[in-house]
Amino acid sequence: MTIHVLERTQLVPRENPAVFSFFRDPHNLALITPPWLNFRVRELSDASVRQGTTIGYTIKWLGLPMKWDSLIDRYEEDVCFADRMIRGPFRSWHHLHHFAPVSGGVEMTDRVEYEMPLGLLGDLAHSMMVKRQLQSIFEYRARRIPELLRKDQRVAPRV
Repeated sequence: MTIHVLERTQLVPRENPAVFSFFRDPHNLALITPPWLNFRVRELSDASVRQGTTIGYTIKWLGLPMKWDSLIDRYEEDVCFADRMIRGPFRSWHHLHHFAPVSGGVEMTDRVEYEMPLGLLGDLAHSMMVKRQLQSIFEYRARRIPELLRKDQRVAPRV
């Protein structure tokens, strides 16, 4: 099995507590996910992300509804958190969200390590379609995050 890595870094021109607070709210994931995935939160164990939080959601991929459940297996306030897929379309998926204060805002890094299911067939699907789709999803996020976290906009977690 091949472990694939997707890594993106971007500068968000806001203070770290505001940026981290935005990402602590699991409902905000829908705001930074492309509409074509039809992302919906199904269930949450906690109102905001913390160590041990589980999140259940559905997506539509190629028109097919899929359930995806994640566990927050690492959490450091204002620094990072990581989610691990416990049920979903990949053989494995681990996504680290890291936040580092820098001059001009927060350097936010997403690092995803994942494996496709179905062995060689999955790796073929990755090279033909899945890799581009994942890149497209993260490109969409990169555009939406600055729009949603403008300095003149108040960022408040959902309660």
